[in-house]
Amino acid sequence: MAKIVTMGEIMLRLSTSNNEKFIQADEFDVNYGGGEANVAVSLANYGHDAEFITAVPDNPIGACAVAALRKYGVKTDNIAKCGERLGIYFLETGASMRASNVVYDRAHSSIATATASNFDFDKIFADADWFHFTGITPAISDLAAEVTEEALKAAKKHGVTVSVDLNFRKKLWTSEKAQKVMTNLMQYVDVCIGNEEDAEKVLGFKPGETDVTKGELELAGYVDIFNRMIDKFGFKYVISSLRESHSASDNDWSACIMDGSTREFYHSRKYHIKPIVDRVGGGDSFAGGLICGLNDGRNFKSALEFAVAASALKHTIPGDFNLVTRAEVESLMGGDASGRVQR
Repeated sequence: MAKIVTMGEIMLRLSTSNNEKFIQADEFDVNYGGGEANVAVSLANYGHDAEFITAVPDNPIGACAVAALRKYGVKTDNIAKCGERLGIYFLETGASMRASNVVYDRAHSSIATATASNFDFDKIFADADWFHFTGITPAISDLAAEVTEEALKAAKKHGVTVSVDLNFRKKLWTSEKAQKVMTNLMQYVDVCIGNEEDAEKVLGFKPGETDVTKGELELAGYVDIFNRMIDKFGFKYVISSLRESHSASDNDWSACIMDGSTREFYHSRKYHIKPIVDRVGGGDSFAGGLICGLNDGRNFKSALEFAVAASALKHTIPGDFNLVTRAEVESLMGGDASGRVQR
């Protein structure tokens, strides 16, 4: 199994129960999660040697966040203990035509105030095979963007394959700032993952006439932007998840990929997900499944199908983490979407 390192922020997640709005809530469900942490949990769950790099405060809440990762087999030896607080996000889960809503309380968190001196990146990447980050981490603060680039430089020095999930978050930064920072970081990236909004807001590429708010996809537009992204950045693979949102509870879910060397384009099987239990972490479970598939030695089409099936299943699981097994993913890939009781 491969050693895969991910780096980012793990946060305390406080979510309303039973699809309540914030104003109705008298209590919150407690979980931990965050983009790259979610990917690490998926990979550890599939049997890979997954390590998560972050900074947490040296207090009981920071310890709880670390314990949440260790519970699922993620290595945490190089997590820095510094700063004053763990980031928090509040989640109001939507239903039907009412969208979910996220409120961040993560300013001045430990990872936002950490510096490269808090991490020994040469040690971390000395025996690593793969490094994954997202566009969320550089958006947290200017310091976090600097730390991300230092990690990328060390990863490339050690010959590590690098993937990114572009993950644009308009509540963290503007498209203009995202393009300035992330365009620079693409020089270190081998595998680029995103969706239609990420491609446009983070890198400036718009995929044709696709409008996910209307549940419409135009695959030819993705072929065009994938070719342009590969021409500009030299990616080995470019991948986009494809979410057709009919409502907060009803989505179609698929993905597409292009091989950077052959320019072969492939669109996966489509899953109809209804009702959605929890879509937060769906993109992270997709990235985790893709990284797993590629590191397992699957061809790029099979790796994509594994990723789409894994992430479709994640939509049925509360919390940020995807806790399905390889066997469950492969069963769905094989066509068993019946949901029958397994006895």
